[in-house]
Amino acid sequence: MSTAATPSTPLPVRTPSARARGRHRRPERPELPAGAPALLLALPAQASPDARRLAEEVASLIRLDQPGIEVSAAYLTAGEDADGCVALTDALGAALEAEAAPIVVPLSPGPSTELDAALSGFDAEVVRRTDALGPHPLLAEAVHVRLSEAGLARADRARLFAINTSADGIVLASTGGPEALELAEVTGVLLAARLAVPVVAASLDSAESVAAAVTHLRDTGCVQPALAPYLLGPEINADVLKSVADAIECPVAEPLGAYPSIARLALGLYLAALGIDADM
Repeated sequence: MSTAATPSTPLPVRTPSARARGRHRRPERPELPAGAPALLLALPAQASPDARRLAEEVASLIRLDQPGIEVSAAYLTAGEDADGCVALTDALGAALEAEAAPIVVPLSPGPSTELDAALSGFDAEVVRRTDALGPHPLLAEAVHVRLSEAGLARADRARLFAINTSADGIVLASTGGPEALELAEVTGVLLAARLAVPVVAASLDSAESVAAAVTHLRDTGCVQPALAPYLLGPEINADVLKSVADAIECPVAEPLGAYPSIARLALGLYLAALGIDADM
């Protein structure tokens, strides 16, 4: 009789493998403290099907990474047709009434004057609000990916081939006022290092700013500049973005959207607000 069928034969015991070491190991999931507050994603945009889709995708990615977090989203305004969407001020008012103030994470690469105005009526010691998502190398990576998807940059900066349609200069276009533009310039430096082409930040709040940026690139020798939106998408109407690109006669990449690093950055800001050191 086979020893495998003998009842007295002990079954093999699986021993846990040693924790992976080195730079490529997956970091351990941080443990949330008991009673951790909810995470409220604040979109600097009016609620719309696109904005809701974006928020739900980012929230799903966060829950996948950290299942114990209660994640929801709120918008600058909900609107009559925004089924199930809640305005930021209404969401915070309801949370405070329930004595369950969330941690607000702006779902934006840079500061938003409109979000600042919406949050100004709440005590900062009661309603904790994190910084914006950027500047951060992961956002430069996300812009790079969107440019490559549009055929405007190499998909892999380590490859040494060129694409005829590749841009030789980038206008990194943000919204949110002067402070947002200043921080976009930092991401622009990171993006320029990735692409090895000049990058100039500009504000979509001003047509003159975008025109000046592309003129500067052309004056310095760029013959194929491109427009890279430094925003998630719902902050500006897609037709407006296209008209800006047409006005400066440049191809345009897609906004950042629900790129996975967006969720990772939002989660990291939330954990940092709890005093948890997240591996970014």
